[in-house]
Amino acid sequence: MIYMKRKIKWGLILLILLIAGFAFRKPAEKYFEIAKSLDIFATLFKEVNAYYVDEVDPKKLVKKGIDGMLGSLDPYTDYIPEDELESFHITTTGQYGGIGALIGIVNNKVVITHPYKSFPAYNAGIKVGDELIAVDGQSVKGNPTTDVSILLKGKPKTEVEVKVKRYGQKDEITFKIKRERISISNVVYSGIVEPEIGYIKLDDFTSGASREMYDAISELKERHVTKLILDLRDNPGGLLQEAVNIVNLFIPKGIEVVSTKGKVEEWNKTYTTLNAPLDLEIPLVILTSENSASASEIVAGCLQDYDRAILIGRRTFGKGLVQTTRPLAYNSQLKVTTARYYIPSGRCIQALDYAHRKDDGTVEKFADSLRAEFKTKHGRKVFDGGGLDPDVSVEDDFYSSASAALLSSGLIFEYASKYCAENPEHPDLNLFKLSNKDYDDFMSWTREQKFAYSTPLEKSMEQLIKSAKKDKHYTELEVPLNTLRSKIQNSKSSDFIHFKNEITELLEQQIAFHYGLAEAQAQISLKRDHTVMEAKKIVSDPALYKKILSAN
Repeated sequence: MIYMKRKIKWGLILLILLIAGFAFRKPAEKYFEIAKSLDIFATLFKEVNAYYVDEVDPKKLVKKGIDGMLGSLDPYTDYIPEDELESFHITTTGQYGGIGALIGIVNNKVVITHPYKSFPAYNAGIKVGDELIAVDGQSVKGNPTTDVSILLKGKPKTEVEVKVKRYGQKDEITFKIKRERISISNVVYSGIVEPEIGYIKLDDFTSGASREMYDAISELKERHVTKLILDLRDNPGGLLQEAVNIVNLFIPKGIEVVSTKGKVEEWNKTYTTLNAPLDLEIPLVILTSENSASASEIVAGCLQDYDRAILIGRRTFGKGLVQTTRPLAYNSQLKVTTARYYIPSGRCIQALDYAHRKDDGTVEKFADSLRAEFKTKHGRKVFDGGGLDPDVSVEDDFYSSASAALLSSGLIFEYASKYCAENPEHPDLNLFKLSNKDYDDFMSWTREQKFAYSTPLEKSMEQLIKSAKKDKHYTELEVPLNTLRSKIQNSKSSDFIHFKNEITELLEQQIAFHYGLAEAQAQISLKRDHTVMEAKKIVSDPALYKKILSAN
């Protein structure tokens, strides 16, 4: 998401929302409609509150009304009540007071999924896979992660007692950890994937992202990197100014990056680069996916428009809408879509047309046939209205049903905890591979866990049989249908053998993460990443790189 912060005091939330739809000098009839609508809402609420057969919670009822109203606009316009402001602040700044660990639910257990390196939890010795038992003496078993997160967070310099259970150890372990101000890194990994080729994974655009990028690139250049891969896959975006500053690392000062245009003309703005660039020449490839959105698309799209980078991967999400936060009464806030953004070629890459919903409320994408053509600096054709098209498409590797089920079940994660506990010595990850014996152990262990799953084909088969039973001719169909079902089940029984390589790779990546977090996982995964392989090939071939960026 893209946020521009402004502080203007307003009154009631409904009044703000309705007035936002009108310029300040609209006809008097518009203001009459506003007052009329507010009066209807207020009297309706009073009547429901007074006469509805059961007691209603006024706060919840109004919140549902607000959410329903905003939901009819777009998914990015949100009401943020006071009790959710801290979470919103963390999302936009990446900062909070706590122990610096990500938690999740794995098989009904609250576990540490990522202790951030160099922060209190990591420094205290907490490991990936540790099960949280209690926080300050309060049991957290069965609690949702939101509640547990509240217990772990607090003012910096205050102490919190954390009790965990670690795989392979009989006794629980107690840690006394002093909270700190946590600032989550936007750059989750940077390193050298081949001689002279650097790689940076940028996951967010919170405050400081451009500074982190500057530092990462500078360090890589000191290590004699002369070509760069920037991975923006699955990056949902964030602060607009951070996107502008990151683009500025690669293009000269005083150049347009993005412009925003909305209904309130005085809010329209053109953002240009303000600083001297870090490197104008280094060959640059940007990796994109269908989940690269917002600020990610500004960076990728702007550098594509200036022919400063080659985009490789998948078409991006297509979020070309800008949000502004507005203060409301009682310390609440409104995040409201106020503009569309346009990158230098003039295109807006917004994929969904929220202004023209269908009668059933659904929103359609702009048809490819209706996407307008624009030109990059060198005259290459690019299009609006549906995300950014990569210059070189690379299809994703889709997991089998067996692999996807193992991932969602948490068994890949749990087996990695088991493996690392039984093999505490950190292996050389450049040579690390699971043996056949390890894989057989994993299969036996999953059977002990009573792992079961249904494939899409199985589900379709069961639905077909269910429908067939309603037909008068079912007795004639019963035998062939059951025969087909048996064949499908027999085929499924060999999935662990058929997809052994795929499942092994997932296990190796998760085991590497358990051993050494993102840096260790990258050592395993980047060698097998087809999109990264394609990027290395292109960035290593000057003639091919130049050809892709040319108009012919």
